[in-house]
Amino acid sequence: MDPVRIGVLGCAEFARRRMLPALRACPDTELVAVASRDGAKARTVAAEAGCRAVTGYEALLERDDVDAVYVPLPAALHAPWVEAALRAGRHVLAEKPLTTDPVATRILAALAESSGLALMENVLFVHHAQHAEVLKLVADGAIGELRSLHAAFTVPRLPDDDIRHDPALGGGALFDTGVYPVRAALHLLGGPLEIAGAVLRRGGPGRAVDTAGTALLHTRDGVGAQLDFGLDHAYRSRYEIRGSEGCVTVDRAFTPPADHPPRILLERRTGTEELILPADDQVARAVSAFAAAVRTGAATDPEVLRQADLLHGIRRHAAVV
Repeated sequence: MDPVRIGVLGCAEFARRRMLPALRACPDTELVAVASRDGAKARTVAAEAGCRAVTGYEALLERDDVDAVYVPLPAALHAPWVEAALRAGRHVLAEKPLTTDPVATRILAALAESSGLALMENVLFVHHAQHAEVLKLVADGAIGELRSLHAAFTVPRLPDDDIRHDPALGGGALFDTGVYPVRAALHLLGGPLEIAGAVLRRGGPGRAVDTAGTALLHTRDGVGAQLDFGLDHAYRSRYEIRGSEGCVTVDRAFTPPADHPPRILLERRTGTEELILPADDQVARAVSAFAAAVRTGAATDPEVLRQADLLHGIRRHAAVV
């Protein structure tokens, strides 16, 4: 089949570093154009990426050589531009979170389904092979019965003018780094999760968004999930699944480089074993998965909807300090 022709709404740094090269490299996609409200910026990024430059997001959606769009805009801008893209008949790959409101997320998922269009949230780590290996270990009883999950994604302090400190753009630790441990709990524990409690920290005078947080979730049969996230911390990207007979730990869990051989630590009463897996490129896998969703007309992953509910619930129930 012909490659899926993709246009990009926005010139975010992450898109420039990771996604645009992956969209170019994937045999199932063709990077057609990059749009920005700033024509000069669009030309600069397009020259880097080897594609066309477009001034204005609306102009890109009007092109007849674009089948799908990738949306790396700030979180608060996702809902209007994802809707505009779907109404223009374009499949959509949008950065996480898909929206900052679970009602809007459901509306967009329903619109995509009724229009026969693919709508995918760009949570990369779920495509990495190391997590499938972890799930297999757990399913095979390597650590006995599940007892708890501990997951953390935290990053060092950001500059004061970083957009993730702007509430009008959907900033804050919960929507930026909190998505990772929340999605890890859904991906690794399965089934519905309920919120037992949460804390969000503003991070000092002048901060208009949460810069740190902790949430406690649980499954209906009592498996707990303690989740930590933040924008003003030592870097941490890991999770640990504890069972009645052992523990599985994955470091560099959420943003491993493509050439990094993953290491899974399996601790049991009989000793500790380190499982070293082949390197895997989760960005390339995500792009391929999106192309496949476009071609098959796959529905939006239900975990995206459950994730939206949990993020909303954590914010609503959290003690803010």
